Amino acid sequence: MNQQLLAKTFVELADNLVADFDLIDFLRLLTDRCVGLLDASAAGVLLADRDGELRVMAASDEQVRLLELFQLQNDEGPCLECFHTGTPVAVTDLTRKVDRWPRFVTAAHRSGFGAVQALPMRLRDETVGALNLFRTAPGPFDPLAPHIAQALADVATISLLQQRTAQRSTVLNEQLQTALNSRVLIEQAKGKLAERQGVDMEQAFSALRGYARAHNRRLSDLARAFIDDSEPLPGLGS
Repeated sequence: MNQQLLAKTFVELADNLVADFDLIDFLRLLTDRCVGLLDASAAGVLLADRDGELRVMAASDEQVRLLELFQLQNDEGPCLECFHTGTPVAVTDLTRKVDRWPRFVTAAHRSGFGAVQALPMRLRDETVGALNLFRTAPGPFDPLAPHIAQALADVATISLLQQRTAQRSTVLNEQLQTALNSRVLIEQAKGKLAERQGVDMEQAFSALRGYARAHNRRLSDLARAFIDDSEPLPGLGS
């Protein structure tokens, strides 16, 4: 395991509550680092909105994003169970859980996943979401992976919740609602860029994200400008 990258990740997750905090990019960093550091093929994050409904907020690739959406649409799967119980759910072989989550297991198999580890994003008795790790092959995760992933999830949760000491639920609710609105913009921009450049959705997202970082812009602001064609964006298909 890359110890330097792990240490850097903890610092980045703990140092994101700034004026221009971008929740979408923050959570995508969490999923990307879980894949890069841990024994996972893909990762996703579900967060509850102001009404307590779970939403897909980040995914390391398009395949797992669609699988997370499938869980929510069918109200079935280990990630939902993890959120509702506030406890980890580990499944080393999804084929053995057909009776428990029949539709999810079928969808996961079709997406190429054989094992999952779902970890609650919680602080004390407050659960705000779940961090979910997926493996393509059945079998246990590396013994350290769930512990490190839970630590990363805990740090990310603290970063999301610490402003509540002053403003309670208002801050997180506004952040989540803004992030949900941003998610819609980003999905629209991904689709437009994918069609324009003839690439898949994941490549389109990587291009948008890379452009935003290279030009020191918020991802949601860039997505809006790209959708509206409100300004020239050289090198981004415009």
